Amino acid sequence: MIEGASSALVAPVAAVRVSSRSNWAPLGWGSAVLLVLAWPALAPDGFFLQIGTLVMLACIGAASLHLIIRTGQVSLSHAAFMGVGGYAAVLTQSRLGLAFPLNMVAAVLLPAAMALLIGPVLLRLTGKYFVLVTFLFGEIVRLAFTQWTSLTGGANGIFDIPPLPPLLATPTGFYFLSAGTALACIGLVMRILASEVGRSIDSIREGERLAACAGVPVLWVKTLAFTMGCGLVGLQGALSSYHLHYIDPTAFTSVQSLNFVIMNVIGSMDHIAGPLLGALFLVAMPELLRGYVELQHIIFGLILVVVMAVLPGGLFGLYGRVWPRKRRS
Repeated sequence: MIEGASSALVAPVAAVRVSSRSNWAPLGWGSAVLLVLAWPALAPDGFFLQIGTLVMLACIGAASLHLIIRTGQVSLSHAAFMGVGGYAAVLTQSRLGLAFPLNMVAAVLLPAAMALLIGPVLLRLTGKYFVLVTFLFGEIVRLAFTQWTSLTGGANGIFDIPPLPPLLATPTGFYFLSAGTALACIGLVMRILASEVGRSIDSIREGERLAACAGVPVLWVKTLAFTMGCGLVGLQGALSSYHLHYIDPTAFTSVQSLNFVIMNVIGSMDHIAGPLLGALFLVAMPELLRGYVELQHIIFGLILVVVMAVLPGGLFGLYGRVWPRKRRS
């Protein structure tokens, strides 16, 4: 009788706890979307609008790499695929005369096709071997951008990038274009991770051999995640080129790929909100420290070290520490 009564009391309380916890996620995402959409009104100053645009662009790359990282692989060629997307958008519009929406499609399809072609070969490697080979592949692509002068303009890059439509060429219009693209990419990544494919991705990360024994097509799932991630980052390359009105190989080095990895490590490698927080931190913090030019890199480096040392689970891991206290109270 006592055990039955206690279980009858515990069950509703547990249900309330689970439902209250699950209700936090839609509320948090809804608040974030509202903040993104209201940012031009909340911060009409051009400087903060510029920061918002850069954060939105970085979120595309960080979220797309997160899809690959969730398979247990860390790619250092992500900036190379970003560059392929950027050059694809610029060249299809300037030389083939494609309209603006169509060249954005090309910015997704070309890096995705390249990833689909080399993915089954690269993804057979694991650990440090995959990291090293993707680093070398990124350097090969960057050298191709530099040496193929007739197509990419070589080290000088391409200056005469056709402008966007007038409505999108303004700072506010381009911000909403970047924000809409970022939200669409993040939503797609979230949908994939919440599907059967996402559960297969997480099972591969936890144990690739065990997942294969359970019937998961490991190479197919990893190739799909790699292809989707590389295709999405092409959008950032295209939008960054339109934002700067210029494209050159120096924007697609291994340093940029490493920045995408750092965004995931700082935020969290276990939740999609992690790379978004990491992108916000890594992009906004140096911009906000511009008043301290001489000490900017030192201050930023110290903050970065402290965050990674104190929060080994990333910035999003702080939520996991705070939540149990709230739940107990």
